[in-house]
Order: sequence, then C-alpha cells, then structure tokens
Amino acid sequence: MEDIANVKGVEPGRLVCQERYGSTEKKHDYFLKDEDGILKKIDSSARHSSLSHLFSSIFLPQGYPDSVSSDYLTYQIWDTIQAFASSITGTLAAHAVLKGVGVGDGTATVMGATITWLLKDGAGMLGRILFAWAKGTGLDCDAKRWRLFADLLNDTAIFLDILAPSFGSYFTIVVCVSGICRSIVGVAGGATRASLTQHQARRNNMADVSAKDGSQETLVNLAALICSLILVPLVSTSQAIIWSLFLVFTTLHLFANYKAVTSVCMETISQARLHFITRHYLTKEEVLDVKTVNYMEPVLFPVRRPLSIRLGVSLGDLTRSISFPSLMDVYERSMTGYILGIDIQRKHIDIVLSQSSDTLDQLQACFHAELLNFILEQNKRGQELSPKLKLLGKLMHEVQSSGSHNEDMIKSVLATSLHFVESCLSSLTRELHAHGWVTEVALLGANEWRALWDYEELLNKKSN
Repeated sequence: MEDIANVKGVEPGRLVCQERYGSTEKKHDYFLKDEDGILKKIDSSARHSSLSHLFSSIFLPQGYPDSVSSDYLTYQIWDTIQAFASSITGTLAAHAVLKGVGVGDGTATVMGATITWLLKDGAGMLGRILFAWAKGTGLDCDAKRWRLFADLLNDTAIFLDILAPSFGSYFTIVVCVSGICRSIVGVAGGATRASLTQHQARRNNMADVSAKDGSQETLVNLAALICSLILVPLVSTSQAIIWSLFLVFTTLHLFANYKAVTSVCMETISQARLHFITRHYLTKEEVLDVKTVNYMEPVLFPVRRPLSIRLGVSLGDLTRSISFPSLMDVYERSMTGYILGIDIQRKHIDIVLSQSSDTLDQLQACFHAELLNFILEQNKRGQELSPKLKLLGKLMHEVQSSGSHNEDMIKSVLATSLHFVESCLSSLTRELHAHGWVTEVALLGANEWRALWDYEELLNKKSN
C-alpha cells in the first residue's frame, strides 16, 4: 500500500488495514510505521457516528439493518407510536379503576377493593387459558390479523375500565369483563409478537431482536409515563377531558397498529396469502411477489371463500360426503401425500394428510382446494375460464346443479382437478421461489390427524 503522511496528525506511516462495524459509519484505519513495527489505530468515523452508534447498540439489534428484515424500521416506528398511545390510555384506565375500587373514598374498605382486584385477575387468568386452548394453534398462521385483533380488544378493555365507575354496583362485573379482554390481549399479542419477531430476525438473532424491541418499548413507556404525570392531575376532575383524550389516543393507537401490521411483508405462505397467489396464478399464469400479496392480505377480516378449507382432518370426516372406495379410485395411483374431498352442501373442503406428508404436500393440497374455490367463484359470477380450466368448470357446474349427490360427478371433479394440480405444481413451486416465497415452512393451519391408506404397507406395519 502507498505511504500515508500526516493523516489526522499521525506521524508518517503506511495504511495497512481498514475495518468497518457492519453497515454503520463506524470505521478504523490502521497505520504501520516500518521503522519500529508499531501499528496505530485511527478512528475515521463520521463525527456524528459515535453517538448514533451508541443509540443503535442500545435500541437496535446488532448488525442492523443487515440482521433484520427490510420492513423492520417501518414496523418499529408505527409500533412505537401505538405503544405510546396505548400507555396514555392505559393510564386513564388505571386512574378510573383505582377510583372505582375506592381510592380516595372514605367509605370504601380495603377488603372490598382487594376482592374486586382478585376477581378481576381471576377472570383474566381463566380467559387466558380458554383463549389459548381455542385459538392458540391458529395464531402463527394469521399473525397480522390476530395482532390487530389484540390491539382492538386492548382498546375495548381500556374503554370498559374508564366506563366501569359509572356502573355503580356492577363495577366488579365490568372490570372482570375488562380483565378477560386484557388477558386475551396478552395471549394474542404475545404470540403474534413472537411470530413477527421470528420473521424480522434474519441471522438467527430472535432473542436480540426481541430484547431490543423490549428496550424500545420501555423507552416509549417512560416517555408516556412523564406525559401521564402531567396529564393525570389535569384530567382527574373532568370526565369530558378524559373521554376526549381517550378518543384521540385510541384513534392514534388503532391507526398506528393498522399501519404497522400492513407494513409487514412475510415470505412464508399462509392460507390467506395462498388464496391471492392462486387466484392471480390461475388468471394470469404468473406468481405475485411477496410485497404485492402482503399488501392484498386482509388484516381485519378472514378471507371469504365459497367452501371453507379444513386441512389435516380425520378420514371419517371426509367420507361423510364421498365413499372411501371412490376416493381411492382417484388418489390410489397418485403420488400426493393427501386425499381431498368436497362437500357442497356443508360448504367445506376436507383434506386428509398422509403420515409421510411434508410441507410441500400441504401446500399442494391447499392449492388444490383454492383451485376448486376459484372455479366455484368464477362459475357463480359467470366469468369465462381459461381453456385449461373449462372442462373442470363444466364438471363443477354439474356438481353444483345436482346438489353434490352424484358421486361419479364428484370423482370426475377430483380426478380432473388433481391432474391439473400435478401438471402445474413444479412450475408453480419454481415461480414461488423465484419471487422470494419460502415453501420450506408452511403456515397453513393443519390439524394433527395423519393417515396411512396403503393396503400393503398397512399389512406390513400390522405384522411388525
């Protein structure tokens, strides 16, 4: 390397090495003086970089922005705003609940306040257990929608807390309902936060991303605490101001949450995202990119389909609409790891998964189900199908007209649709990978039933 003299007041030397801390502006130059072999380190960072580096190391994951997803900063900005707004309204709720249990009231008893608080906490614990039992398995598959649901429910709980003192003798019941809502928020919010953190962590650094998210939230809550210390004395005597502040900050909270969840671009395929991928693929014969599909994905309501999709059901559920021999006529010679059946009358598609099925089998099964739903929608709207799907559209129309009583027609629909799915699965998978989609992980909400329907394999398994 060339000799360097008088760099930042350093004696003449030779630049032998330069280093940089990740993608930041923090840099070092190393100079070697040949005569004595001493290596000298010079900080060549920009003047402001030391302060920004300190801030980043405290509140951002190590290696930011390379160590996180591209949507990280946008999401965190909106998440910070919603956390601040929620802290303010939470303070208003706490003020109302403390007033309701008798703080400042000479006639109130400690025992009465304690029982009320215990009942509130107990109702919350029960609600937490029941909600986790009922919905826990589906939170990963629809993280964005459940995250927004949690924040809507949190605002509902705060609303009930502020309103509770006005109910007099029914105060305890109202705060118990509020406690149940808040407990559901804890389950749904915590679980979906973990799912989003897993998405954002790109260097197996989920713990670091989660810890720094906690630091950011703590800083925001500290700022909200300071604001609350100023606001509470001003609003304690005026219900009109309390409700005005609640309305303003709740609106800000919901808007920020909506912007936060819609800014997330997840590359994993869920039922909702597969719905939009399939519709576009069957119409245009091309796969949409990750950002476009995430923009289309609904975060308020679930995707509406003519037939609901039930993945990983028991074989007994499937054979209610079609006999097992008929299903074997369709799937026995197929290499798929699933058996799919349709029930027009009950308005659902049932999918039995093989014991050897993998995520690609689940993806194919759900794509098969989305294909049938697409045909039903197009027939209902009277829209023309592509030449490849015209025969399937005609068969589906006959099944709809016959009320799904004709088993031979159902077999024809299943066989024709299976042939189409198998013919395009390779190209579809290839296109998904080319457009940034991850197919190795499936968030399709499969139940746990797994079946083995190969007769010879069953005999071997039984003999062993």
